[in-house]
Amino acid sequence: MRLWSLHPKYLDAKGLVALWRESLLAKNVLLGNTKGYKNHPQLIRIKKADNPIDIINQYLLEIYKESQRRGYKFNKDKIDCDFIVSTIPVTIGQIQYEKKHLLKKLEIRDKNKFYELLREKELQSNPLFKIVPGEIEEWEKI
Repeated sequence: MRLWSLHPKYLDAKGLVALWRESLLAKNVLLGNTKGYKNHPQLIRIKKADNPIDIINQYLLEIYKESQRRGYKFNKDKIDCDFIVSTIPVTIGQIQYEKKHLLKKLEIRDKNKFYELLREKELQSNPLFKIVPGEIEEWEKI
């Protein structure tokens, strides 16, 4: 499971579909609908938030918006859009780490997206996140 801090626009088709599925799984974990993944490192920052269910729904909505820009048919009914909009922090070190990690994947899977991301100087995060100074997040498994 990877819940990217990067804006979903940087992902290739395979990555965006995987992110949608994995985020839906994360939502089910947070709702207590599954026995697995309860202590997955990628969920730590969401679990720490005041309202993790609002956070995951907000996160899913951004993925859904990107899917619409690309003409995909993700099911918006999977998102409870009655959430309080908020932000949670992510470090610049985490963003830089994720860029390198994604570049490795894109170099193999999608050369166009690879070169597109390579040219980006200042990356955007998913709007859920506010970028703050700092190194790679403690929960990240390197």
